[in-house]
Amino acid sequence: MPDDLKTGVSAPESPDVLLIDDDAGVRDSLAMLLRAHGLSVVAAADGRRGLEAFRAHAPKLVLTDILMPEQDGIGAILQMRRERPDAKIVAMSGGGRVDKADYLTAAEKLGADASVEKLDMEKLVEILLRLLKA
Repeated sequence: MPDDLKTGVSAPESPDVLLIDDDAGVRDSLAMLLRAHGLSVVAAADGRRGLEAFRAHAPKLVLTDILMPEQDGIGAILQMRRERPDAKIVAMSGGGRVDKADYLTAAEKLGADASVEKLDMEKLVEILLRLLKA
């Protein structure tokens, strides 16, 4: 279940952003950053929970990490594209055992509208705001 729902905070009917990341610190920091830019956010801890929130809330945009337990971001992107081909999806990655650019390139080839390195917060916000306005 998405974090906002687990904590009892009511989630918007159609939030601006569904944020999917398994790292609670990163997830909380990104949610605060996005809310500071006036965006409504629903958060989930992995791809499986992210898909549940995607179906329940019909977000305007999805921001998903790539490397996560339960279901990774690539699997979530593929499923979201099958269910809602017009969904706006941004992939992010902090890296791992393989070069993070490889993950981000793969995410774009498999359906993400854009990709960004997780720690490039300025670029991340710029991409999200641009896609939400499009």
